[in-house]
Amino acid sequence: MKKACNININGLVQGVGFRPFVYLLAQKHHLKGWVSNRNDCVNIRVSGDKSEIEGFIEDLKTKKPGVATISQLSVKEEPYENYKSFEIVSSESISDEITEISPDLAVCDDCLADMINQDHRRNYPFVNCTYCGPRFSIIKSLPYDRPNTTMDEFKMCSLCENEYSDVHDRRFHAQPVACNNCGPHYKFYKNGKVFTNDQRIVQQAANIINKNGIVAIKGIGGYFMACDAHNAKVVQRLRSSKKRYGKPFAVMFRDLEAIKLHAELDYSEEELLKSIKRPIVLLKLKKHFTEGVADGLKSIGAMLPYMPFHYLLFEKVNTDALVLTSGNFFEEPIIIDDVIARERLPEICDAVVSYNRKIHNRVDDSVIMVVNHEVHLIRRSRGFAPEPISTHIDLEGILATGAELVNCFAIGKKDKAILSQHIGDLKNFETYNFYQESYGRFKELFRFQPTLIACDMHPDYLSSRFTDNFDVPVIKVQHHHAHLASCMVENEYFGKAIGVCLDGTGYGTDGNIWGGEFLVGDLCSFERYFHFEYVPICGGDKAAYSPWRSGLSYLHYHGLDYDHAPKRWESLKHQDIRLVLNSLEKNINCPLSSSAGRLFDAVAALTGICYKATYHAEAPMRMESKIIKHCDDSYRFEIFDEEISFENSITDLMADLKEGITVGTVVTKFHNTIVDVILSVSRMLRDETGISTVALSGGTFQNRYILEKAWQALKDDRFIVLTQRKVPSNDGGIALGQIAIAATKRKELCV
Repeated sequence: MKKACNININGLVQGVGFRPFVYLLAQKHHLKGWVSNRNDCVNIRVSGDKSEIEGFIEDLKTKKPGVATISQLSVKEEPYENYKSFEIVSSESISDEITEISPDLAVCDDCLADMINQDHRRNYPFVNCTYCGPRFSIIKSLPYDRPNTTMDEFKMCSLCENEYSDVHDRRFHAQPVACNNCGPHYKFYKNGKVFTNDQRIVQQAANIINKNGIVAIKGIGGYFMACDAHNAKVVQRLRSSKKRYGKPFAVMFRDLEAIKLHAELDYSEEELLKSIKRPIVLLKLKKHFTEGVADGLKSIGAMLPYMPFHYLLFEKVNTDALVLTSGNFFEEPIIIDDVIARERLPEICDAVVSYNRKIHNRVDDSVIMVVNHEVHLIRRSRGFAPEPISTHIDLEGILATGAELVNCFAIGKKDKAILSQHIGDLKNFETYNFYQESYGRFKELFRFQPTLIACDMHPDYLSSRFTDNFDVPVIKVQHHHAHLASCMVENEYFGKAIGVCLDGTGYGTDGNIWGGEFLVGDLCSFERYFHFEYVPICGGDKAAYSPWRSGLSYLHYHGLDYDHAPKRWESLKHQDIRLVLNSLEKNINCPLSSSAGRLFDAVAALTGICYKATYHAEAPMRMESKIIKHCDDSYRFEIFDEEISFENSITDLMADLKEGITVGTVVTKFHNTIVDVILSVSRMLRDETGISTVALSGGTFQNRYILEKAWQALKDDRFIVLTQRKVPSNDGGIALGQIAIAATKRKELCV
């Protein structure tokens, strides 16, 4: 029996070898018709035997290319048409709907082999195919075709064109396809000298690294800087030049064996490191690494090579590990402009290695940790952005502007939230420009026009002020409600849940600073049941980088003598301490805060671990590194009405320190106390509300110990525990919560 069907496929089906897969599948099933890329889907028309079409559709679902994902496959029977053959026809742009855009992918093993075996690609540092290479960083518009990318400037040679046109070739319609004859090339800049030979450039870059130098290299989504990770002197020079005085550096290792020499690896972490996404993975160190790379921490951000240039460079350098850090200046976004790179980066490095293909969308490396064998994103960018999050909620036309720290924004297309790449902290002109530029590009790329905007309640956030540029309704979303919603949506949970939202700062509905919150809510509303005690924190936001201020604030609030503070505080000026104490006594510039972040800062300062922070969340990170094994003790706490008081915790903690109890034991007991609080309050809320689903969100849950222990304790007590894996639990996931809340309110209130 003959029939014909029209098939539309949505998902990640462009730029991943899907059309040649469809073509070969049609040949296998003796079908005729055509396949086309459209801006909204891959569109297929087939005619042939009914049984063969059914087999074809089943194979589409089960035998798709490894990188591809199918979110929807719709089939509609059409009048029979006797096509002469099966063809791949020209792409179409027919509406404002869009299909998914592939993130940038690590170079595959087959392409690495081509760098050795193919004459026209021998040592070519831009080798790629349908299954690997740049995608999001080079795309300008849909559908994903070469003229719509920054490869449009490069005319293919006959060899590449033959591969591009051969449906049986791995490079069939691989849009960035190129070779030594026709593709992009690197240039090497040093002291006014310019080299253009790719092999010589790799050797020159390696020579500089081998001689204790620093090289800036243009990567997939921006410039990065590289030096020998085992050379403490050059690492310190890089720190000083970047004004990055404490924040740990990520390290790219030659291979897995090199990583295993320095860090512990489980199966999940190993698979993640080898994956096509190639993120930075936070691993537990076996022993102390080079001075200046991850000082004071027991973990290291490790990654494997993902660009052809990385592999070529490791063939020439005399080290198995390179510090790889963003090519930027203090608190500025990663540089993508070649002229700016050549003008400014020599202030930091000894040479600049660039290439002549433009980066359209800048993307930093993604950062991940594995907890309980599950992926937990800390920074969502290269390899992940702009993959959408399916929500089963109508998000069409909604813009969520995100938070101020580690910002990502989100736009809604149908039921999908498309989150931007990691933007950063919106605290300076350069990063805010990057934010506005990225929104403009998302608007064009995804054919988006906002009809409703969701933003944070904080009136001074630049992400909130961004709404002034639009003449559409705005919904202001409380920060911790957005955290709760973000966790619920990514877990596809739409009932009421207990929200344990612990972080550094969020603007509360009462005008105070929140951050230690126990909520009960859904995607429409929430109620705050319990919170960490309100403590006047001297200096407000300034305290985030001066943990000693939080330490003094907690001592003063609980009537404890600051003379028991650690000896390390002696380097502080007595005048500064007196000014803070006077401010606390007179309640001048001391906003009330229930922040978990400030409590962690206070304990880090009181234990002498960190009293001045050089980067965000340094104090809690250093404190986590002091945790010891086999300590289950904790400190006392009390609950008065809605407030959770840590007066007994601080008193007992100070007594332990006075008695000479080790700092490791003290901080472990403190962490256990936080877990006890989470479990105890969750039990109280379950008893009161009957709700047994708990959502854990907020930056505090990037603390591996807290996340593991809280998850296990709640699970053992028969709670259903929701955690965040697809988006960060920190403020990088806030936009997902904002957009879901706005959509729910629009539906219920007809906004």
